[in-house]
Amino acid sequence: MRYRPSYPPAIVDAIAREVGISAGSRVADLGSGTGIMTRLLLARGFEVFAIEPNGPMREAAERDLGAMRGFHSIDGSAEATTLPDASVDLAIAAQAFHWFDVPKTRAELRRVVREPAWVALVWNDRRLEGPFLEAYERALLEHGTDYEKVRHQEKTRTGGQVIPAFFEGRAFREIVMENEQRFDRDGFFGRALSSSYVPQAGHPKHEAMMRALDAIFAEHASGGEVVFEYDTRAFVGRLGGRESGV
Repeated sequence: MRYRPSYPPAIVDAIAREVGISAGSRVADLGSGTGIMTRLLLARGFEVFAIEPNGPMREAAERDLGAMRGFHSIDGSAEATTLPDASVDLAIAAQAFHWFDVPKTRAELRRVVREPAWVALVWNDRRLEGPFLEAYERALLEHGTDYEKVRHQEKTRTGGQVIPAFFEGRAFREIVMENEQRFDRDGFFGRALSSSYVPQAGHPKHEAMMRALDAIFAEHASGGEVVFEYDTRAFVGRLGGRESGV
């Protein structure tokens, strides 16, 4: 996952201010993967419970972050964190919420997050404007595997249906910050192939995708690099009490 984008450290600060937590507070990082968000949280002095059901990804985070103070690696899921009742001050999910069973996750977070159960859902949304990003989008649409389905899911979320449903009509705040990644040619191909909807070697569409990516880089690279631009979005709200649901 070395090619996946990180998040602006300032977005962690903004979430912390909104929630009212500081260094020493306890945070559950749901679907923490290889620890991209976990690292940012640890750097801000939080005690972090990195909850990841995928063994190889969890082990990668343990190798990379195991020496950092406040790091706890948990073999669990958003629906079954294994954490004690009312044991954390915030639950955060970065680029992982689409994997969750929403009703079960909501119930679990009401159990483990101290009232009033603050939750932050974070995504990097790749921008589509500009010659390079438009050409990349066309290549995904033409040669990708299930990219149409993924794009529909993203539009549904950003169109405002998914987030309000998760918070069950309670108020939440959206925080948006700019983000970017710069890649040389090898990094660009690595970034593309790290996406589940880009056909891998052996797939009937793989060679055509590789030719398209090669042409895109040749046309749009400047100074030997291309730039992926993102809007990092954090949706921060409260789930309400475990018993009262308010």
